[in-house]
Formats: sequence, structure tokens, C-alpha cells
Amino acid sequence: MDGALFPWRTINGLEASAYYAAGTAQFHIAAAIAFAANRYQWASGDDTFSAELGADLLIETARMWASLGFFGKDGMFHIHGVTGPDEYTAVVNDNLYTNVMARFNLRAAAALEHEGIAETERMVWRQAAERMSLPYDPHLQVFSQDNDFMTLEPWDWNTPKSKYPLLLNFHPLVIYRHQVLKQADTVLAMFLQWQDFTAEEKQRAFDFYDPITTGDSTLSACVQGIMAAEVGYGDVALQHFTEALFIDLDNSHGNTIDGVHIASTGGIWSSLVCGFAGMRDQGEVLRFDPRLPVEWDGLSFRLKVQGRLLAVELEQGSIALTLVPGPDYSEEPLQVKVRDYDVTVGTAIVQVPLEDVPVPPPSIFPSVFPTAGLPIMG
Repeated sequence: MDGALFPWRTINGLEASAYYAAGTAQFHIAAAIAFAANRYQWASGDDTFSAELGADLLIETARMWASLGFFGKDGMFHIHGVTGPDEYTAVVNDNLYTNVMARFNLRAAAALEHEGIAETERMVWRQAAERMSLPYDPHLQVFSQDNDFMTLEPWDWNTPKSKYPLLLNFHPLVIYRHQVLKQADTVLAMFLQWQDFTAEEKQRAFDFYDPITTGDSTLSACVQGIMAAEVGYGDVALQHFTEALFIDLDNSHGNTIDGVHIASTGGIWSSLVCGFAGMRDQGEVLRFDPRLPVEWDGLSFRLKVQGRLLAVELEQGSIALTLVPGPDYSEEPLQVKVRDYDVTVGTAIVQVPLEDVPVPPPSIFPSVFPTAGLPIMG
């Protein structure tokens, strides 16, 4: 295989995963590292990093995706035999999260002005990105987690709570055969690559996947809460946030004795900033689409963005933005978008009024197994 692939678990730099299906098959880690590098470059404006390590990360991971995937007879680019973040479905074809993040990776690498990229290679990356296969179920009008997910047998939700987390009580092959999620990676893809999906697509995906997600992963509740907030489900967003908040405070997963869940702690921060404040980055400008819970008076935080220190004060009905002056920070105005408003933020406070977000009606799904008109077998 060409390019760079990072270990899923490591002690000395080599792969240390004992179970490949939930370890080395998770190729999406390569896109996560490329995404982090691109996000750092966007937020910092560190041209030195971009020209050296950042570019190399994007290029070598793009080469890996081009080598791993293939152009099928349908003209689409496919990535087979991988496991997405949801480890309750493993070694599948065209995992939506993996393909969406690989598409981002390929696009970002193809856009680089770098002498180490041949034009033919750049063309392959662009074609792979534009022809990336994204499984979609036209009957349910929902993006499918992978090519076969919608054909799986539904999980028995009468399973007692004592049998959760499922991975400790059922053989993996039992779990893999059912529509049940450890975490909703289709929803995660729509959060990280928010520009690529419509509001309706996000809502239908959330409505379909949230009820079949166990939350056995400590990284589930925070992402579900962020997307619930974006969709407009304030009560559900707060419920997921509270669940994420108490993972270690209340030892709700029963394993805090082994150490706190650092990634989930980062997820809690994201729930506040990306969920309730509605921040989205890596677009043309920084964006905010706030969804403050009705029970809260306000939320405040600071972000270091492209050399500035941005202070955000969110209250019911308004958001206030200002650049904090200081010897380490630029005072050059920052362009920000608050919902549909273009805002120029300087050292004077800019306050933008916010209207309430209506709660949308939930998605209605047709029957997965339509029986009307079928003969009765007897």
C-alpha cells in the first residue's frame, strides 16, 4: 500500500491492536490525523507547518486512500473492508464516515500547491473525491452507514440494561449482524464535514440513527448532542450533553477507576462550543449558529483564531463577540458569520440578536419491510 497509515493502538510506534476488526481495519484514523492537521492550519495560520509537516500529512494520507480504494464498474470510487468509528459494525464496504473523511482528505491534498505532487496524481485524487461512493437508501431517504447496514436485522431493544455495553455481553459476530450502534458515525461525519450535507439530510440521519445508538462509546453522547442542537432538538441536546458530562463524574460507564475519559472530556468542550454555541470552522470564515438551552442564562468562552483571541458571550436572545487585546494577539478585525449575518469583529463588542430556533417536526420513515400486497404464506 502506498502512502502513510497510522497505527490504531501503539506502544512503540508499531501496531499493537489485538483484534484487527476493531483495530487495524479502522483506516479512518488516517483521515482523522489529516483533518486535525488541516484544522490546525486553518485555525492558526501557521504557514511553516503547512509547508512542511502539514502538507506531508495530507499528501501521504491521500496516497494511502488512492491505493486502498478503487474505481468500480459503476464509475464510483469505493473503499472496501474497513471499520468505521462504530465498532458494532465491522469490516464493511463503503463505510459512510470513512468515505466522507477520505473525500475531505483527497480534496485537501489535491488543493495543495506542492512540487511533490504530480499532475496525474492530483487528477486521480480529485476524481476519487468527486466520485466517492456514499451509500444512500432511497426508500428511507437516509445515508446508509455502509453498503449493507439497511439490510441487517433490527436489534432486540428489549435486551435488559444489565447486558450493556453489548461488547462485554455478546459475541462480536452477533452484534455485527444487527442494526445497533456503539456510536453513530454517519452523524459524526455530518458534524465534521458539515458543509457537505443539507439540513434535511442531517435531521433524517439523526432521527434514524439516534434511537438505535446504545451510547456504549463514551464518544457517542457528545456528538449526538451537538447534532441534536443543530437540528433544533434542544431537550435531546441537553440530555445528551448531561450524559456526556457525568461519564466520569458519576462513573456511568463503570470504568472510571481505570482512568478518566480524556477524549470524552474534549467532547464535552465541543458540546458547549460546537453544540450550544453552534461553532463551525474550516469554512471561508468562522461561523456561529447558537442553540443555548432554554434553562441556561448564558455561556462564555474564548477561542484563539488565526492569531486573535476571540471572546464569545452567549445569552438568551443574543451573542456578543469581541477581540481581546494583548501583546500576544493580533487586533486585526476578524470576519465571522452568525447565522445569516456577516459580522466584522474588532476590539469593540459586537452584539448580534438571535431569534428562537423552531423545533422541526420529526422525520417520518416508511416501513423498512413493506408487506402491503404480499401474499400470506400458509
